[in-house]
Amino acid sequence: MRLLSLAALLAVTAPGLAAANARITILNANAPDVGFNDPTPVAPLPTNPGTTLGEQRLNVFRHAAERWGAVLDSSVEVVIQASFEPRPCTATSGVLGSAGATFIFSDFPGAIFPATWYPSALADKLSGEDQAPGLPDIAARFNSEVGTPGCLEGASWYYGLDTNQTPAQINLAVVLLHEFAHGLGFQSFVNTSTGAMPLGQIDVYSRFYFDHLDGLMRIDYTTDADRAASALHYRDVVWVGRHTRQAAREALQAGSPYLELEQRRRETRLPIGTALFGPALGVRGVEGGVVLGLDAAGTSLGCAPLANAAALRGRVVLLDRGTCAFTAKVRNAQDAGARAVIIADSVAGGPPPALGGADPLVTIPAVRITQRDGVQLKAALAAGRIQARLAVDPGQRFGADDERQVFLNATDPVQPGSSISHWDPLATPNQLMEPAINHDLTLEVTPPQDLTSELLRDIGWFTDRNLDGVPDFPGEIIRNPRPAR
Repeated sequence: MRLLSLAALLAVTAPGLAAANARITILNANAPDVGFNDPTPVAPLPTNPGTTLGEQRLNVFRHAAERWGAVLDSSVEVVIQASFEPRPCTATSGVLGSAGATFIFSDFPGAIFPATWYPSALADKLSGEDQAPGLPDIAARFNSEVGTPGCLEGASWYYGLDTNQTPAQINLAVVLLHEFAHGLGFQSFVNTSTGAMPLGQIDVYSRFYFDHLDGLMRIDYTTDADRAASALHYRDVVWVGRHTRQAAREALQAGSPYLELEQRRRETRLPIGTALFGPALGVRGVEGGVVLGLDAAGTSLGCAPLANAAALRGRVVLLDRGTCAFTAKVRNAQDAGARAVIIADSVAGGPPPALGGADPLVTIPAVRITQRDGVQLKAALAAGRIQARLAVDPGQRFGADDERQVFLNATDPVQPGSSISHWDPLATPNQLMEPAINHDLTLEVTPPQDLTSELLRDIGWFTDRNLDGVPDFPGEIIRNPRPAR
């Protein structure tokens, strides 16, 4: 068996226990009078009877632990060492908190894959014994300064055990469910910037990573550089676990928008951001030849009336981001008779975000593409005619490919701590394990509301016995490569 420590351990105090299908223990690592031991009096909440600030905080931690304990199966106690303490913060931004595995293990009795790192709690579950006796499986550190002068001054923690927070409050229970999931295994240990694997060995999360663009599983890359480059392939990196794929049908909304380009009978779909203004795309869609819109100065910014209006009537107009509002660009194309607008980003990166703005006079749809795709589209236009179709695919889920394999958060450039170890924010409805904590999240971690439990099942947190009395093993890995864009 191999072991690798991932965190420096703090001193611990007496545990608070959460009894469920998996027993999850919260170890209070705070010193007297701070964090969980803060004696500041507070009024009890309808769902949190604590009468001190520290007590209410600890109640929320125990509640989140109990929620995960009710979902998971393990005969070995999961230990979460937790603290509330000052974290990096400014008046307008800051770290809310973090959690992750303290150790990873490989080649232990019960491991599903050989030569593969597993987070401590999952290694304990699969082996049926504590791989690091007396040491915590997960370390969690949360910001005690939120809402105080100099730290996220417009926000505050919400300590209720429900979702009745105000718009200015951050629901601690939701954030904890998210962070505890990282510690339980919703986390890659591959360095997203360099592609390096711990001691040259893959982790179990990365065994379910597939890149459509390269046609490779993450474990199949032969160099760190190629593995790192793959993490930039937004809307091409997917999760191929069977349980998640099956649950995506009910957890994710159908009807994903798309931009399809056809040139010389070759069809390509580009990742897009849709507009927050104008008509929504529909199943029937909008079609037309792509034409670059030009103003009198010869620019394609679309901030002035378009000079080549005669060529734009009934077409899909390509414009560039910059100088003026998105709504102004679309209005100018609309006035020239365009059927739809494509706006190419002016800065590198991806995936493309939505087109912001509001204008009730916009009556044609618009979408946003990346700078890279815009450059390629212009080059392709110079080589011949291109037909575009903007529509909704009723069979494709928001946040998944056409095989219901959910997109991982691949970004260009890499965002350390965010890339790969989350779902793509395209997922709709919002999912717990997106990189941002959205205000409309519930406290559910299972389908049909959420996919988090199913990813954990894929990596090995299967129920010990299903209704037929048979272990619920993760099953086969689905690989469905599609043509490169």
